[in-house]
Amino acid sequence: MQPIDWIVLFSTLLFIVLYGAWKTKGSKNVQEYIKGGSEAQWWTIGLSVMATQASAITFLSTPGQAFHSGMGFVQFYFGLPIAMVIICLVFIPIYHRLKVYTAYEFLESRFDLKTRTLTALLFLVQRGLAAGITIFAPAIILSAVLGWDLNTLNIIIGVLVIIYTVTGGTKAVSVTQKQQMAIIFTGMFIAFFLIVSYLPDDITFSKALAIAGASGKMEILDFSFDFNNRYTFWSGIIGGTFLALSYFGTDQSQVQRYLSGRSVKESQLGLIFNGLLKVPMQFFILLTGVMVFVFYQFNNTPLNFNPAAQLAVENSQYADEYATLDEELKSVQNKKKDFILAQSDIINIEANNPAIGNTIKELNTQEVALREKAKTLIEKADETIETNDKDYVFIHFILDKLPKGLIGLLLAVILSAAMSSTASELNALASTTAMDLYKRNVSVPKTDSHFVNVSKGFTFLWGVIAILVACIADLFDNLIQLVNIIGSIFYGNVLGIFLLAFFIKYVKSNATFIAAIITQIIVIIGWWYDWMPYLWLNLFGCALVMMLAILLQAFSKKN
Repeated sequence: MQPIDWIVLFSTLLFIVLYGAWKTKGSKNVQEYIKGGSEAQWWTIGLSVMATQASAITFLSTPGQAFHSGMGFVQFYFGLPIAMVIICLVFIPIYHRLKVYTAYEFLESRFDLKTRTLTALLFLVQRGLAAGITIFAPAIILSAVLGWDLNTLNIIIGVLVIIYTVTGGTKAVSVTQKQQMAIIFTGMFIAFFLIVSYLPDDITFSKALAIAGASGKMEILDFSFDFNNRYTFWSGIIGGTFLALSYFGTDQSQVQRYLSGRSVKESQLGLIFNGLLKVPMQFFILLTGVMVFVFYQFNNTPLNFNPAAQLAVENSQYADEYATLDEELKSVQNKKKDFILAQSDIINIEANNPAIGNTIKELNTQEVALREKAKTLIEKADETIETNDKDYVFIHFILDKLPKGLIGLLLAVILSAAMSSTASELNALASTTAMDLYKRNVSVPKTDSHFVNVSKGFTFLWGVIAILVACIADLFDNLIQLVNIIGSIFYGNVLGIFLLAFFIKYVKSNATFIAAIITQIIVIIGWWYDWMPYLWLNLFGCALVMMLAILLQAFSKKN
């Protein structure tokens, strides 16, 4: 990185922190601190909801997911617009009518304190883990690529978020997220158009899509009923709907975004805006990853995009074997480049020509096989090094190919996304702890300013916890999958509790409470033994807790 990149990076981050702290300082009461004074307009709500979900993981992992697996991951989001409509019609009117600070307040009025407390605790556990991962995600990538100390990066990101989130509460989160989303969209559009411009002169955008299609990267829809296939149209529509209903309807980090709306209509418009824009945004990010794949059909890549993995094997006894594989990879990539360029005049017209497609797929298969052999050598060299390099693909392109200044901007995009998502999570964790646990169980009356200070204290505390989780976290198969897996373990159960509260009035608190505990244990066991793809855990948990609660209630009546 050049000095201009550092200037762009740090000036962008410093602006966000100082602007958020200055714009929202001096919250006088809980209403202002937790609900932002209920002044947010629909576009602020929509962007804030989107920024909360679009963490750094989105912009690191999603292009890498598309690079390796193609566009099929977009099906994961197909249920989101359906969920937005249901939440607008059912959840938002109830929350606003009851004037709640958190989603879990409603559960006490419908059931009892123990059900409210249990649901709040389930949220705190899963969101506390997720907050640590949203800090850890960009930190580990930047640490590996830039050579920075990982724990130092975790602390820097966490402290920056804590400063303005403690200072301004919900309004600070909403205000800064508008700036962050502007930076994110600007950076991603610039990166996309630069990738396309870097392609050879005779490879147009339509030809690039044809090359991606011939390589199997443009297979967007999968209507198969293969239960073992993680991303299909059906898992996205059904499992994705239940996940989105749980996340946007019962997760306080999202509920708090639209509880800050000045009216029911503003909150509803904000969620509809998010529902309309989210799928195209994810499609665009995935398409960016596919274009990176096409770019690397004409440019050599490393055997493994994780520089720490490559360094480990190059300094081991397997260095010569690794170098041999690297030469074989370059040979395959050169053959592929020469073949595609030779077919460039007709590939756009005959993209589905079996001879063309089969040759490209065969060369891609050879490349994948070499990468798998490289992973085996890396594991032999150092079994603690992460060999799965999906999360490193896009950052490798940024640092290796983008011009001066834009590297700093794209790193600012990644860190801005991390800060926006983490800020929402800390804000929600603090609000839930302060209102659902602390305030509800304090017997002596306290002033409004006392609860503001308590909320600030809990924000700071959860920030420290998130940093600690980030410092002990580990890199899994793919970060964007990891966050969704964590959510899927808990969200179905919580959604089922809310659906019982909304629609099945004869089920009482004890039946719901016992059913929720049993369900959570079963879902965790099911995830551990891999009973089903994680998206289906949302439907499974939701259906199980509702069924158990209904049966327990019926049994209690008979006795």
